[in-house]
Amino acid sequence: MPYRWTTSPADTDTAELHLWPYNALKPEGFAAMVLGFFTFAMMPLFAVLGTRLFWGLLPFMVAATGALYYALRKNRLDRQVIEVLTLTPDLTRLTHNPTKGAVQSWEAQTYWVKLSLHPTGGPVPNYVTLKGGGREVELGAFLSEDERTALYAELSERIRLMAQSRSEG
Repeated sequence: MPYRWTTSPADTDTAELHLWPYNALKPEGFAAMVLGFFTFAMMPLFAVLGTRLFWGLLPFMVAATGALYYALRKNRLDRQVIEVLTLTPDLTRLTHNPTKGAVQSWEAQTYWVKLSLHPTGGPVPNYVTLKGGGREVELGAFLSEDERTALYAELSERIRLMAQSRSEG
């Protein structure tokens, strides 16, 4: 799953959740895709090699390869978003680091944080939100539907334990 819980060994009262979009195309696959496209796009041009038609078609094939390269590169850069949710018995903080623009953050007292799963009615199915401190924020909107459901189950338990340890302490 494209999220991971981390806990500091020195501070067992702190849990940190890192979320990121799933990237199926690794750098090796990126290179193979562009090279494979170029190779297969060149095959029909071998029939017209040495003619004017070859030189007329070549720029379009190079432009198509360049467009594929640009689209795949832009998609990879757009998916380098990371969200960090820090849970302590006193405070819950969410930091959203987009690829472009300013970092967005939200925080509320853990005891008053309300986690919600919206099966319908949100921008995506099984939309997960955190509410507290007078605001409601989304969490992991880039995750798949099943991943958001699993995240909701794990996160509701963690928040409950953090709020419980605060009320006991």
